Amino acid sequence: MRINRTIAALVVAVSALLAGTAAAAPGTAAADAPYCGITWGSADKTAGTLSAAPLIAVRTGRHDCHDRVVFEFAGPVTGYSVGYGETYTDGEGLALSPYTAGGALLRVSLRAPAYDDRHVATVPYRVGDHVANVLRQQTLRDVVFGGSFEGYTTFAVGVRARLPFQVFVLPGPGTHSRIVLDVAHQW
Repeated sequence: MRINRTIAALVVAVSALLAGTAAAAPGTAAADAPYCGITWGSADKTAGTLSAAPLIAVRTGRHDCHDRVVFEFAGPVTGYSVGYGETYTDGEGLALSPYTAGGALLRVSLRAPAYDDRHVATVPYRVGDHVANVLRQQTLRDVVFGGSFEGYTTFAVGVRARLPFQVFVLPGPGTHSRIVLDVAHQW
């Protein structure tokens, strides 16, 4: 009888242990899941070609899992290059990091001008201007205009830390297009 009770206790203990392991497995998988399902990474992102459609607006927004910068153009665009590192003014080549806040700096090169066919500025920014409201943003610290030269336009985007980001192009509204930069709130 004593052996049967010992075997029964052992069976109960092993069953409890196996049940605990099975219950813990989903928790471990959830802990390893990416934040908000974001799998963007922080490597450089480049796409598209040069366009003559001028930049006409820059704005920011906050979403549940990321902060957003939207660059709007008066026509179709596809070209950009975005990555972490020092950003320099177009033409002059001065570092923009002294004008930015945050723990990391995204250099944004848009393959489109910030001026029209007559070389008149299409945005009211000057080099070094903070161009977008980032108040109440969780990740964005500032967006600084770096100039526009030979069809390229540069911005330095100060962020809290080196975090995952994505870049994509959206058509519209109307004949306009937008290059969108999303930066995750965390890894």
